[in-house]
Amino acid sequence: MSGIIEQERYTCAIGALQSVVAIPKAVPILHSGPGCGNMVLGFFERSTGYAGGSTSPCTNFSEQEVVFGGIQRLRQIITNTYKVLDTDLQVVLTGCTAGIVGDDVRGLVAEFRAEGRPIVAVETPGFKCNNFESHSLVVNAIIDQYVSLFEEENPVRSEKNTVNLWASLPYQDPFWKGNLGEYKRLLEGLGLKAQVLFGPKSDGVAEWKKIPRANFNILVSPWYGRPIVEHLEERYGQPYIQFPHLPIGANETERFLREVLTFAAEQNAEINQADAEEFIRREREAFYDEIDNLATFLLEFRYGLPNHVHILHDAGYVLGLSKFLLHEVGIVPKEQFVVDNTPENVQEQIKAELKTTSDKREIPLIFEPDAGKAQEAIRRISHKGRGLIIGSGWDKELAREKNYDFLSASAPSPYRLVLTTNYVGFSGGLRVIEDIYDAVLATYR
Repeated sequence: MSGIIEQERYTCAIGALQSVVAIPKAVPILHSGPGCGNMVLGFFERSTGYAGGSTSPCTNFSEQEVVFGGIQRLRQIITNTYKVLDTDLQVVLTGCTAGIVGDDVRGLVAEFRAEGRPIVAVETPGFKCNNFESHSLVVNAIIDQYVSLFEEENPVRSEKNTVNLWASLPYQDPFWKGNLGEYKRLLEGLGLKAQVLFGPKSDGVAEWKKIPRANFNILVSPWYGRPIVEHLEERYGQPYIQFPHLPIGANETERFLREVLTFAAEQNAEINQADAEEFIRREREAFYDEIDNLATFLLEFRYGLPNHVHILHDAGYVLGLSKFLLHEVGIVPKEQFVVDNTPENVQEQIKAELKTTSDKREIPLIFEPDAGKAQEAIRRISHKGRGLIIGSGWDKELAREKNYDFLSASAPSPYRLVLTTNYVGFSGGLRVIEDIYDAVLATYR
């Protein structure tokens, strides 16, 4: 049944313009109304990149374009973009009005591509899907319309130790830059060359051209991004391994790395197993050295620390944080809320993965795209002890109402500045601990 959703923690399909912004020197061109780019800018904040947000070229679709079509206006905007901006790739994204009018955007873009322009078209009207899904639409469009032009000089699966990594959604995950950088460091520690494709740790468009060279793909996600690796498997015969949540802390990071090692060996990657094991050992010992240093703090404050947590986040974070907080921090996950509008056909898989967290307690998992309803549910819940809420900036007042501690860890995050912080990996787990207990200590006077 249709209705109003309060506090949705995602955007409409055109929000995937942030996936374009995250590619160095790539520019999104919006064939939409003037409010679409501002809506995305307001939701994500600090997300303009090279030419995103209010600087993104836009046709500013009006009544005239609705009546007579906006294809000539789009032609003019694309032409002027080349004059004003020094770009390596342009991606045209359509809004709702363009989707309804039916402008032949693909045909126009094909004309510019025939002139040698690096340009791609993607249909992203807001009524089609949300940005978790349209991220895959954008990536696959770039592969089919741009990467495919360079296949002859990038032989398929020609580099046995090269992998393509598909993980954090740029800007939707506030920690995406740090997370991708940490994934890259961890995978290179195993002896693999990781193409992260987005952000400052990538080689930009040059790296995208080399996607076919990779031996296999790694997907770190419970569901979003799967159409990408499935498409690459079909197009280039690249197999993929999927890890169903963010690996946070020692337990899950080691599990992630060992699963990748096993899969890499099956794909005939040339890995020095002894060196990889030594890398994992050093990372694990460094993590537990810091946990040992934490013991005095935990003993001193043992009666004033949170003992349970509610998380409002996407499925990948809910799973990853729940496992980490229970097993390595000692904070018990209570009712958890997945607010990414997870497709129904994967919800049971996610529930099954969460059940593997513990055979001694069941963690209630609620799929609720209406975060307002999720907040109301938490208001009615009562547990003994000091509580913690991990969510977006919109949950800060809820935590205050319930006298809970609060950690802002999802979009939108107006009360927190995130630059290159990572939450994945061994170091990411330590950062989560720091952030939680910093919030707790800030309440002491």
